[in-house]
Amino acid sequence: MSEVITESLCACGNRAQRRDSRRWQQRAMARDESVSVGEELLENSPVEQVALTVPVEDDPSTPALTFRMWVLGTASCVLLSFLNQFFWYRKEPLSITAISAQIAVVPLGHLMAATITDRVFFRGSRWEFSLNPGPFNIKEHVLITIFANSGAGSVYAIHIVTAIKIFYRKHLNFFVSLVVVITTQAQLFLLINLGK
Repeated sequence: MSEVITESLCACGNRAQRRDSRRWQQRAMARDESVSVGEELLENSPVEQVALTVPVEDDPSTPALTFRMWVLGTASCVLLSFLNQFFWYRKEPLSITAISAQIAVVPLGHLMAATITDRVFFRGSRWEFSLNPGPFNIKEHVLITIFANSGAGSVYAIHIVTAIKIFYRKHLNFFVSLVVVITTQAQLFLLINLGK
């Protein structure tokens, strides 16, 4: 379609129109939502900023489940969960989103990549691994963000436990509180399985 428009504009003979048509064609090619790699056609993001920064194809040599990812992901999940629950009881609750953790883990990931040893443990065996397999990468960053996002939300069953303690002045031990929280969280999975 872009060739038809280009030809119709160029037929007018006006230089400005030709220049504009070339610009339009270049923009259309830059915003093309598919990229041809070899024989396959890969889809690109329609958002220009995403299309320019996120690669279309995967690099299988980039490690994802690394020691850094597990440490930073677990720490961000636990920290955000604790802080959001702690600040929930304020008169005006403060919420810390996963974007904060997403920004904070980048320098920490690069610091860990620079300082942790790259020694290989259990060399030559089936369980061979390294604490530092290479530079901090986008796959680790995405997984850490998923961890942080899962810890950023509040567990609504905590309100039940809090209401029982404050309004009814009853003491619930830790085990009972934990069972209440886990059963209310697991009800959604039960409903999904019943719907199958």
